[in-house]
This record gives sequence, structure tokens and C-alpha cells, in this order.
Amino acid sequence: MIEFSHVYKYYKKDWAALEDVNFKIEKGEFVFLIGPSGAGKSTLLKLIYMEEKPTLGEVFVDNYSSSTIKDKEIPFLRRKIGVIFQDFKLLDDRNVYENIAFGLEVTGGKRGIIKEKTLEILQKLHLGHRRNAFPYQLSGGERQRVAIGRALIREPFILLADEPTGNVDPETSKDIIALMKDINAEGTAVLMATHDMSLVKGSGKRVLNLEEGKLKGDI
Repeated sequence: MIEFSHVYKYYKKDWAALEDVNFKIEKGEFVFLIGPSGAGKSTLLKLIYMEEKPTLGEVFVDNYSSSTIKDKEIPFLRRKIGVIFQDFKLLDDRNVYENIAFGLEVTGGKRGIIKEKTLEILQKLHLGHRRNAFPYQLSGGERQRVAIGRALIREPFILLADEPTGNVDPETSKDIIALMKDINAEGTAVLMATHDMSLVKGSGKRVLNLEEGKLKGDI
């Protein structure tokens, strides 16, 4: 579960990136976070994986609170959260298999378990035939699927996706959304930030609408 309780985030004394934001996301939900560029979507996501802390208010993620979590606990929190970035953030000197496996390697996973889970993710994302390819050899859609795979391998309770379709074509965007819905159907909660309303309309999913740092709607 994720909860924002009267959260404010100031970057300058006279400017709030987020202002009195309140909402909850329950286990297994799929939620779109919409709003124009500069609305505060990326800031909100950073508060969830605690790259940043609120100026006022409190963010609850799983059993952690932004007001009481210790710095040494943040890496353990992040192991429970999958984060997908618009610019992929893949390692250029590692192939597809190695990029996905990296998510477990950094936490000291056993070699056998890493191999088993990486092969499972490759199959799920239809990337088995590209396992030895490097990021520069991949299409935008393939790179985004690798990024999703790296986020999934630690079996997070929620995926945070920051404009995951921003650097791919419209047809590939539909494929990415379909993949995210499949992941959600298996029990992983999804919070997806986007400014592309065509992805949201008719989806039947809950929508949080941010405008100038304020939550204007929760549908």
C-alpha cells in the first residue's frame, strides 16, 4: 500500500512542486498519473522510492514512512519497488540478459536463481531471441521492454513507470500498455505517469490528475 498524507514538496520558498496531495494506492491496483509536463508527476514518483522526502506531510510505502525511515533502510525499500524510466537507463556495456540480471546481481542474488529468473523474464517479454544484443542494437520498444524486465526481476509489489511510452512510436506504446496490464493482472500494482491522454481514455483504470502540483481529480 502507498499513501500520501497532506504532502507538500517545495524546491523554492515560493514554489511548491506538490501541494497538499492526498491519495492511496492499494495492493494490485493499476493507476494512471496524468498531467502536463511540469505538473509534478516525476517528483511524486521520486517521493515514493524516497529519492526525495516531502517538505511537509508524510509518504507511507509498504511498512515504511518518509518521516521515520533511516538512510540505511532506503535500499531495502527500493528492492520492493520496480522503477521504469522514460530514457531506459540501460547499461550500454551489457547485453539484454546482463541488463535484466543486473537487478538481482546488485542485491547479491545466487547465480542459479539469477539465471532462472532472468530466463523467465526474457520469455515473458518475448526477448529470448535478443538476449545477446546490446542496447544500441535494439529498437526503442525493445529497450523499454528490457527496462521493464530489469524492474520486474526482483518481483516488486509495485511498478512505477515514468512516461514509459515517451520515446517510442504510437503502435509500440500500445504494446507497452498491454504488457503493463498483463503484469498488473498477475498481481503487481502499477502507477504509470503519462501526459498522453490517448493511453488513458477507455482504459477503465483509475486516474490521478495532477495540475501545477495539486491533485485535481481522482477518478
